Parts: sequence; structure tokens; C-alpha cells
Amino acid sequence: MLADSDFSAPVLDAIDDPILRERKITLRMLRLDRIHPLVSGNKWYKLKHNLLAARAESHNTVLSFGGAYSNHIVALAAASKLSGLRSIGVIRGEAPKILNPVLQFAQQQGMTLHFISRSDYRHKADPEFIEALEQRVGDFYLIPEGGSNLLGIKGCAEIADHLHWQRKDSPHLVLMACGTAATLTGVVSALPSECEAIGVSVLKGPDSLSPQVNSWLHALGCTPAARWSIDTQFHHGGYGKTNPALNDFMKAFEGRTGIALEHVYTGKMMWGLYKMIESGEVAFGSEVIALHTGGLAQNIPSW
Repeated sequence: MLADSDFSAPVLDAIDDPILRERKITLRMLRLDRIHPLVSGNKWYKLKHNLLAARAESHNTVLSFGGAYSNHIVALAAASKLSGLRSIGVIRGEAPKILNPVLQFAQQQGMTLHFISRSDYRHKADPEFIEALEQRVGDFYLIPEGGSNLLGIKGCAEIADHLHWQRKDSPHLVLMACGTAATLTGVVSALPSECEAIGVSVLKGPDSLSPQVNSWLHALGCTPAARWSIDTQFHHGGYGKTNPALNDFMKAFEGRTGIALEHVYTGKMMWGLYKMIESGEVAFGSEVIALHTGGLAQNIPSW
């Protein structure tokens, strides 16, 4: 069974920029993307307790959902193989004639791919749909899309153990990108009162994530000590969308720091952070830790 001992402890990389020095802001990035060659980023934290539960309930197959470029599917396929479990990926959309690198990798890891229409995919949480899947593919342990359930949140709470602060008297800010906000929920549940957490939503539209965070925290019986919020300004057109300005920002950031970003999550997070620093929303003298939650290119050797 894949275990924490198979992973490297995430390091905190210091980032030095003129705008940070000007505002006396200390910025470091927690490199969750480097903890494992195949199961990296926040995905291990979301999967670990789900995989343990599958074993405890005597399941030998796990099933989950994702799009054709899902890093959750990538991580689940690899983690399942390393844990001695079969995996099934229910993929949104019709089966392509040629699999893209993401789906090729998942299949190489032993994952069975099951394609469904986009209209059927909308019903992935319906009990009737799940029952029909069981009749078709057999018994399985269900992990929701993205690994975003209470067990995934329990794992994400452990990320807070790696947030080591250098200055006691400075404002402490943790920043992360949000797609489902499960990672934010887990981290917030474990932060002390002197910290603040901001989630940068990668979704277009009004804030739909804060109610979900509150619902999960209620289900956990948790009243968080730390302040938290979700910023919806920096999605650059919505999930998976990008534009020349964001691409240029990511390229320049990598050139200065050597840290690669991707446009779905971490690029938008860091764009948002720098905009908040420029506008003064991040207090002078703050200590900031940004979570690098990984990306597809790092997980797929052939990408």
C-alpha cells in the first residue's frame, strides 16, 4: 500500500522579487508538486484516506470521475497501481480515436477507462447513476471527482503541518488555488488563529465555493480558528482558460524563480497574489506561503 513514507517532505522555496522587498513581504512556495514523481501536488492528500478506506472495506477496485485532461485521474491511476488496487476512470465525453497523453498514462497504469456523454456526466452523483455503474462494471469504492470528500479534506488538513513560519510577529497568509475548495477546507480546519487563508477560485462566476466550504466544515464539526476567504477575480475566463497576459506572467515568473506554473491552478493563484500585493490587499511586512499543488505536465513522463 502506498504510504506517506514513499513521499518526500515538501520543501519551502523562497521567492525574491523587487515588489516583495519593497513591501517587506516574505514569500515562500510549498512545493507539493515535488513530493512524488507520479502522485504529486495536493492529490496524494486527497486520495490517501480514501484508498485506506477502500482497503478497510475490502474493496479491490476504486472508481472516480474526471475530464480527459484530469490530473486527478492521473494521480488516482498511479496511486491505485502502487497500492495494489484496480482503478476505473469514468471520463467525461466520447471516447477519442487516439487517447491523449493523460489518458494513455492512466491506461498504462492499469486504469480501465469508461467514457460517458457530457449529459450523463452531470448525473455522476445521483444514486441511480451510481447503481447503474455498479451493475455495469461490478463492485467498487467510489471516490468523488477530484477526491473532494470528507476523507480528502482530512488528508488536506495534514498540509498545514508543513507550513513553517519564520517571523512570529508578522501577518501570516496562506494562499492556494481552488477548484472544489476541498484543499482550502482541510488547510483552514487545521490553521491556528494567527493565520489567514485565501483561496483563489479558478471558476468563472459568483462565489459558489464558500457555501461548500462552510458545509464541509459543519460536517466536520469544525469552527476554524483562522480567517479565510475566496477571491473570484483571477479566473482569466474560467476553468482551464488562459490568455496571453497569464501566459506571459507564468513565463516571466519561471524565468525569475525557476518555478514552473500551469494555467489551470497555480498560474492563476500567483497572478492573484501579485495583484493583491500591488493593490495593498496583502499587508506590508506579511509572511506568505503559497501552495504549489502540482499540474499535469509534471505527472506524465511523456507529456
